[in-house]
Amino acid sequence: MQVEAIRAEALRALLPPPNVPLADWIESSVVIPASASALPGKMQLWPFQRGWCEAIEDPEIERITIQKGARIGYTQWLSATLAHFVANAPAPIIALQPTADDARDYSVELESLFEASPSLRGLLSDDADESGRSTMLARRFPGGSLKFLAAKSPRNLRRHTTRFLAMDEIDGYEVTQEGDPIKLAEMRTLTFRDRKILAGSTPIFDFGPITRLYGESDQRIYEVLCPECGGFHEIEWAQITWPEGQPDQAAWTCPGCGCVIEERHKPAMVAQGRWRATAPEVKGHAGFRINCLFSPHHNARWGKLAAEFLQAKRSPETLQPFVNTILGQPWKTEGEDFDEHELFRRREPFSLDQLPPEVLWLTCGVDCQDDRLELVIMGHGETDWLVLDHRVIWGPIDGEQVWQDLDSVLRETWKHPNGGTIKIDACAVDSGDGGHLEHVMGFCRSRFGRRVVPIKGVPGFSRGLIQKSGNQHLWLVGVDAAKSQLFARVSRSQGIRFSEALPPIFFEQFASERRIVRYVRGKPEARFERIKGKRAETLDASVYALAVRQLIGQRLDLRQAELASAAAPKAPPRVIKSAWMAR
Repeated sequence: MQVEAIRAEALRALLPPPNVPLADWIESSVVIPASASALPGKMQLWPFQRGWCEAIEDPEIERITIQKGARIGYTQWLSATLAHFVANAPAPIIALQPTADDARDYSVELESLFEASPSLRGLLSDDADESGRSTMLARRFPGGSLKFLAAKSPRNLRRHTTRFLAMDEIDGYEVTQEGDPIKLAEMRTLTFRDRKILAGSTPIFDFGPITRLYGESDQRIYEVLCPECGGFHEIEWAQITWPEGQPDQAAWTCPGCGCVIEERHKPAMVAQGRWRATAPEVKGHAGFRINCLFSPHHNARWGKLAAEFLQAKRSPETLQPFVNTILGQPWKTEGEDFDEHELFRRREPFSLDQLPPEVLWLTCGVDCQDDRLELVIMGHGETDWLVLDHRVIWGPIDGEQVWQDLDSVLRETWKHPNGGTIKIDACAVDSGDGGHLEHVMGFCRSRFGRRVVPIKGVPGFSRGLIQKSGNQHLWLVGVDAAKSQLFARVSRSQGIRFSEALPPIFFEQFASERRIVRYVRGKPEARFERIKGKRAETLDASVYALAVRQLIGQRLDLRQAELASAAAPKAPPRVIKSAWMAR
């Protein structure tokens, strides 16, 4: 009998997996670990996730693109889908993440899901391959392999082939000298007739890869059933409204019948929803677009999202993440250039001598030319920036007089409307043009304690606004990132204001560049381009004044109290140690 039992078990092992729909298999087989969710246990798919499963299973669909917001369960669904391929359709699989750290973290996350699911436990263990070739980033299992790769190291893609390519957060991929990592990864699937190429991402800019791929697909949108009129409609942010000052009362206004639908109806509406292709003529490429407004997640309640929006809209830097991650929409970049005459007309009646009370700190940016220094003085409130003054100090840069005059400006004080006095709290002096490094370093070195620092502008939209350059007494300013913030505020007439003291030449130079999109090795990239015939001194100096604000770490409440006091703040006592004290 024992032999017969062993024989029967061996024969059962040879049977192919049951032909169960992917969505049903996930809900019956996948267990979410406690480390990945506040509600661990058997995975329950949300209705819109079932449409993704159907596209994965459809033999006529080769490509799946998902343009998504956050809080919609995409990562857990992706992990469950990978588990399905490992367990039921073994083949070479590649999970492509933006960086090596992302790939490593995702490998650990996926392994925890396998260990938490009894029917999957052991499939990705280190001893799954007799040759011992399994590693954290390259797991082998009977009939296939699962490799976790980084798009930032596309050279690793050369020696791999895959039937199922799962690319995550593709808007975070960087084009390298090897080329576009998305195209390089797709080339690894060419030997498989039944290949599947999955690309998912939260969008960033409107020229990003997820936006482009979704535009090439059949462009499906998820529509919910209105409980009043019975019509199907996509939930969009423009249809979410709430009484003044009561975001917790946010509700959806049906575009079909105009009825106001409360949050309590959302679960039933989403459950009865459907995916509809808006470009049905496209075959073989299923594209899905969905935002957080559909999510049954507790932290995606309409009232909570409305409260987040009220905070986010205060400045473009916080509004863009809301648009990207909550609404699942790309940040618009087209038309980002300035009209100097329109900017001049925006001037308001304030200046250094008539400061608005919301100004809490002053910074200065200095652009160095051979025969002059150009200064922009900027005021900073809790959220707003106020461009207060533009000055030109004439004189050869290798002389002493221009630097003495600059020091005098940096020592000036002004009366604050709250009763105290205010001065320039930080200054950035450009050292990267025309061989001025030695003179700038000489000026800044003895004034570092006053936050007067030499800087050099460096390109790159992902750079921080300002950071130290190694061990050198030099600071690097991410000019593209800073200009992006400036352009976003100016183009939306939000968060930046201009003083009536600014002359026309300031606006002429401030409007000297435009943001454009160029194609580099076939991929669109944003960059700032100088308008022919224009100078850019005040734009550059404004960027430096913006960036150096990051060096001021004073608390908001302490600064407000300081500016409300007529007495000048006491300087901290200086302690001088003798050399013998260190022995």
